[in-house]
Amino acid sequence: MNQDLLRLVDSIARDKNIEKELVFADIEAALLSAARKFYGEAEDVVCTIDRMSGDIEVAKAGTLIDYREFGRIAAQTAKQVLIQKIREDERGSIFDEYANRKGQIITGTVARFEGGALIVNLGRSEGFMPRSEQIPGETQHAGERVRCMILDVRDVGNQVKIILTRSHPDFIRRLFELEVPEVQERVIEIRALAREAGYRTKIAVTSIDTKVDAVGACVGVRGSRIKNIVDELGGEKIDIVRWNESSQILITNSLKPAEIVEISLNFELNRATVVVNEDQLSLAIGKRGQNVRLAARLTQWDIDILTPPEYQKGLDDMEKSLKSIEIEEGLLDRMVAMGLINLLDIDEVGYEPLVKELELSEDLAKKIVAHAAVEAKRVATDDAAKKVVDEQLRKEKVAAEAAAAGAAAAAAVAAEAEAGTSGEAGSAEAPVVEGGAGETKAAEAAATPETTT
Repeated sequence: MNQDLLRLVDSIARDKNIEKELVFADIEAALLSAARKFYGEAEDVVCTIDRMSGDIEVAKAGTLIDYREFGRIAAQTAKQVLIQKIREDERGSIFDEYANRKGQIITGTVARFEGGALIVNLGRSEGFMPRSEQIPGETQHAGERVRCMILDVRDVGNQVKIILTRSHPDFIRRLFELEVPEVQERVIEIRALAREAGYRTKIAVTSIDTKVDAVGACVGVRGSRIKNIVDELGGEKIDIVRWNESSQILITNSLKPAEIVEISLNFELNRATVVVNEDQLSLAIGKRGQNVRLAARLTQWDIDILTPPEYQKGLDDMEKSLKSIEIEEGLLDRMVAMGLINLLDIDEVGYEPLVKELELSEDLAKKIVAHAAVEAKRVATDDAAKKVVDEQLRKEKVAAEAAAAGAAAAAAVAAEAEAGTSGEAGSAEAPVVEGGAGETKAAEAAATPETTT
């Protein structure tokens, strides 16, 4: 019994995390290569190893031979083949292990940077996090522990490439599963998620248990749960939105804290027109359009934000334009109910929805669309011209205000200079009295004649 061989196979299998049968097969292949190197490729050589005892048998044309007589060159060949086979098995084991963990969060240690990419030590292998999968503005240092998600596993050449990410939206999902037990247990479901890594994330949640508040459970007591996630992301803002099957309610929730006046849905164009007051416009749009952009991705609707005057102008232009066409009473209201709120919407939708939804004749529908297209171009031209005139008037007003302010400043400087000159003249004409209080009284006594009694 070859106990040394059995212990060696067991040790390699345990250290490399591969099956013992694969190690036995690799040794057999290495011995076979050595025999063919010694005897020649054409020779019929068979090598077997007893899995229980570890005994090695090498047979040539049915006759047992002593493999220890192969020589140094054949032994070197066997060594190279064995090393190569073990590495291939280990690479296959690593690939299978991490491929099964794709989409899961893993913790590693920052090893180094290579051309902007982050190399993370995962233990048995190294992970690769390209710059595009890193959170913008986040900095890592060698030796720090980092939490990331396995995005993809690829078998590239002679190595396994493990792609890691911290910017993918699913990374947020996995963090919520770790921090919120109800999400892990599927009591709370994440229905939609939109993210701009490093800046803001919107997540829509719902609960299958009426006793569990989805938003409150995700936030935690005094914000403890959401705070852990925000800290992990380096301060990235997270908006938790209550999911609703109604698109209007969902869009309203996703645009909070802005207060919505009205929402018009156009299912043909998948467009939602949201009306907000002037003081709520900046809140609804967000910094650099971030709030409305994330809300659009979260709800899967193309969202336009308008103020009440802009919304009303579109309706007025449409009403004035369609008056020239003989249409039945109430048709305009039905078109608005379809989400057609301006002439451009009619042009984009085309005549087929008007025929199908409003039951118009094809000729009338085509006539309405053609007329709307012409009027939309005219209105756009008029609006552009008006914008140019308004901009010119604004510039003239600014220039006039600047000139008035300059004139006022010059007048103030002149008045101040004149006041200063008058003060100096008054000081020069005032009498100067020398001496102290005693001298003054003495002078007054001398000027007063004495009275003899």
